Amino acid sequence: MKLRTIILAGAMVLLPASVALADVADVFKTAGCGCCERWIAHARDGGFELLPRDIDVGEMARIKMEAGIGPNWASCHTTMIGDYVIEGHVPAPEIARLLAERPNALGLAAPSMPAGSPGMEGASEEPYDVLLLLDNGEAVVFSKH
Repeated sequence: MKLRTIILAGAMVLLPASVALADVADVFKTAGCGCCERWIAHARDGGFELLPRDIDVGEMARIKMEAGIGPNWASCHTTMIGDYVIEGHVPAPEIARLLAERPNALGLAAPSMPAGSPGMEGASEEPYDVLLLLDNGEAVVFSKH
């Protein structure tokens, strides 16, 4: 484990989730996607430094495949932060928890585009799960919303 990772994990225990995190996250999305822009604003409000990258649909499919994101976990944008992938509209506090706990996993996903999730706010809401994507191709519930 890198010294930077150990320091970050320790800081996450002592500091509120709103404190800026050390890792810059690359957000891969298609140009003009409003819900992606709203999620980026949510994650920035949660203390994350993000670098949005507009790419075409074919490139998006390649990035998801290389990151291990299967079609059943896919959403509209894919974020890489540290050693993890974040797929879709995952709430910022769940990302902070992932980085603090450092489980052996690919990352997190909020499959599809659940109504009421960050970036998908509106008139309706639906319950949804944030999944912890395991290295063996399976997923377990990380949190319920």
